[in-house]
Amino acid sequence: MIKTENEIRKLIKSDKWMMDILKAVRSMNLPDCWVCAGFVRSKIWDVLHERNERSSIPDVDVIYFDPTNLDELNEKKHEEKLRMILPDVPWSVKNEARMHIRNNMLPYSSSVDAIAKFPETATALGVKLDINDKLILTAPHGIMDLINLEVKPTPFFTENIDQAAIYENRIKKKNWKSIWNRIKIHHIQP
Repeated sequence: MIKTENEIRKLIKSDKWMMDILKAVRSMNLPDCWVCAGFVRSKIWDVLHERNERSSIPDVDVIYFDPTNLDELNEKKHEEKLRMILPDVPWSVKNEARMHIRNNMLPYSSSVDAIAKFPETATALGVKLDINDKLILTAPHGIMDLINLEVKPTPFFTENIDQAAIYENRIKKKNWKSIWNRIKIHHIQP
């Protein structure tokens, strides 16, 4: 059973595939850079569902924060560089300094601020390696929902009625319960 952030860090450190990804991302030297969302969540849910094999994930989300260069083309260049390092990884790189525009929100102040505004608390997570191979975990809403297999909207999505439909549509589209049958989905009440 996973109960602490330290146990999550140990679990990730013991996973060679995850560590190879984190090392590749660190080598890019992107500002305020994190590997986030399903990369972390899926690993934890797989372990809590006692799976021996990794569930497939559609992409590995890499985010960074660079307000000095908002050109989306740079994100594609970073993806290509990462594919050169690890070609079998489905990379998705986004500069959170511009993503507020796409998400119709106020500007984010950092990558962690963007993570805090992800739709689900169990997905609002990020990890990175520092230069000394220390694994850093950010979980702006804590880890309790994640380790208790609960899918709940982040405060941003419960406080903004326009965002409720996005959360509900995402839950339906992702269909996580078909992969991890023990999770409990919390819906936003109108």
